[in-house]
Amino acid sequence: MAIYKFPDSEPTLLLPNQSSLVCRLLENRGHNEDSATDFLSPNYETALHDPMLLNDMQKAVDCIKRAIATSQKIAIFSDYDCDGIPGGVVLHDCFKAIPYDNFVNYIPHRHYEGFGLSKKAVDSLKADGVSLVITVDCGTSDLEAVAYAKSTGIDVIITDHHEPGESLPEAAAVVNPKLGSYPFTELCGAAVAFKLAQALLKNTDHNVKPGQDKWWLDMVGLATIADMVPLVGENRVLAHFGLTVLRKSRRPGLQALLKKNRINQRFLTEEDIGFTIGPRINAASRMDSPEDAFILLTTTDEELAGEKADYLEKLNKERKTAVAGMTRELHKRIDGMAELPAIIVLGNPDWRPSLVGLTASKLAEEHNRPVFIWGKDGNGAYKGSCRSGGNISIIKVMESAAPIFEEYGGHHFSGGFTVKEEEIFMFSEKLNDAFKKLGDEAAVEETVLVDEVITMDSVTYALVKELRHLAPYGMGNEKPLFAFKNVRPKVVEQFGKTKEHLKLQYETNNGVLEAIAFFARSESFSSTPQSDKSHTLIAHVEQSFFMGRQQLRLRIIDIV
Repeated sequence: MAIYKFPDSEPTLLLPNQSSLVCRLLENRGHNEDSATDFLSPNYETALHDPMLLNDMQKAVDCIKRAIATSQKIAIFSDYDCDGIPGGVVLHDCFKAIPYDNFVNYIPHRHYEGFGLSKKAVDSLKADGVSLVITVDCGTSDLEAVAYAKSTGIDVIITDHHEPGESLPEAAAVVNPKLGSYPFTELCGAAVAFKLAQALLKNTDHNVKPGQDKWWLDMVGLATIADMVPLVGENRVLAHFGLTVLRKSRRPGLQALLKKNRINQRFLTEEDIGFTIGPRINAASRMDSPEDAFILLTTTDEELAGEKADYLEKLNKERKTAVAGMTRELHKRIDGMAELPAIIVLGNPDWRPSLVGLTASKLAEEHNRPVFIWGKDGNGAYKGSCRSGGNISIIKVMESAAPIFEEYGGHHFSGGFTVKEEEIFMFSEKLNDAFKKLGDEAAVEETVLVDEVITMDSVTYALVKELRHLAPYGMGNEKPLFAFKNVRPKVVEQFGKTKEHLKLQYETNNGVLEAIAFFARSESFSSTPQSDKSHTLIAHVEQSFFMGRQQLRLRIIDIV
């Protein structure tokens, strides 16, 4: 359960032409006068670092130039998520624009090939005549596969942003902002690919018109926001201008996807990426083949674009249906338990590991305790996701039970894991035993800073306009959090097809103001809202354009 800290003094940061609220928001996010000015008015030309400063970038450019000069076949090998796929699109568009057509895009199948470069993929690429592989959003930890590629005569250039281990692959180049002395370490995978594209254009003869590469920022912005990297520094600039380009993007697949979901492209926000575009791009690899999402983003054929948008919509609905089915089965199994364990551990070999995260989140919230849900991938590995659901650190729990895992990772409240095959039947028992031994050490307190205490009457379009100064919001630049004290809802009700969402209505001097929480019930919060009882509402302020209807509303975070 979160502990909320409320502001107790006026902001010390003062900026000309900015309100006290904007100054407080900037101060709460660690800005001083100089950094605040740059943050509010990002400059594309001066705020981005030279791509040649990235580790091994010159080696990567030289290697690609040699491949082009000798007409070698190049493979762009990208991860299957909403970072790797857009990054693969960036390099696809770059090679098309140069132009150099002797290349292919390869995206591994999530269920059957898993993450990263593999020997299986190398064999396939070798059979296809590939001489050079450029990875996107993967490769830093693929030492064995890179060594194997080298033994077959394939050069590998790695572009990635994941943490490097003690040893690096024997690649022609390892371009990663977490290596060397690059000034900003938190780029996403697609941004690193974009940097490679910029370096290539800077160091080769080509037919790309000045500024044409800025159109590729739609993919960089999409990935930067979807991959939840900190939206500060260079990421702030890439997300800001990426959204600007997304609102004007000419990609017919993207336009078809937005139209299908009744999103006005001109008013596209980071929330549209997080809740609409990202899930549909990811649905391709979760439910079928990631190539469907790649084709959607690269095709110039409007008919094909429409077909792929329809198909991704279908896959996303199938994903929701599959998750709902899993949740129903889990509810039945939990209802049949004589007593709930301290940590709920459940799974099914027929479930895809890529789908269990949402179910784990829902159950952890419902039962206010850690939940570990597992499935089995196409290679027979038992993989899953876990969520805290309270103040228990799941990473501490996994560390204390390390011998039962092949691998694990995450943070205090969310993570992923692979269980050793011989441990799967004792997984629950051993995890709960480890938790009991940890005792009080398993608990962590989450203190959440409330940006400002305001009244319901303060929620106006003028306030939304002020908040836009700091958008887009995300990790490292969290959406402003407000507290509304001593408020009493006029209406408390569930809405949606199956009444799965919560809605509260409050009377204000500006009319009725709605506060909503998706996939939540009134008892999901610290305090249960009642129409005859006052409470403190913790919420975000947002402007919705759903189905063409503009609405001011609150997004409920907690009720205390």
